[in-house]
Amino acid sequence: MDEVVEHCLAKPGAEETYPWGDAELVAKVGGKAFAFIGLTGGAVGVKCGVDSAEASVWRDRYPDDIEASAYIGRYGWNRVQLSGSVPDDDLMELLDGSYDAVLAKLPKSKRPL
Repeated sequence: MDEVVEHCLAKPGAEETYPWGDAELVAKVGGKAFAFIGLTGGAVGVKCGVDSAEASVWRDRYPDDIEASAYIGRYGWNRVQLSGSVPDDDLMELLDGSYDAVLAKLPKSKRPL
């Protein structure tokens, strides 16, 4: 869990927010979320594609540990169990990809230098 938080917050322009209380850290860049980190539930929500179909590649690869995120799954967000079968390097790839996807959609004025 600590590695996930550290990895997310080490990204250029990343900020740590708690919009729903201390149980969930939302990592943002340019005011937009790129990771929803459940500090007590052992899961992280990440952007894995432009829509649910694109994000399904990861769900198909790890069906027991990755599922579509509630409410925002149709927009390409998946929920990843941190204590499951997803290897650390794949988890870091998911976090990096989520950050990159959100960063790419930001106007240049909101992107970190």
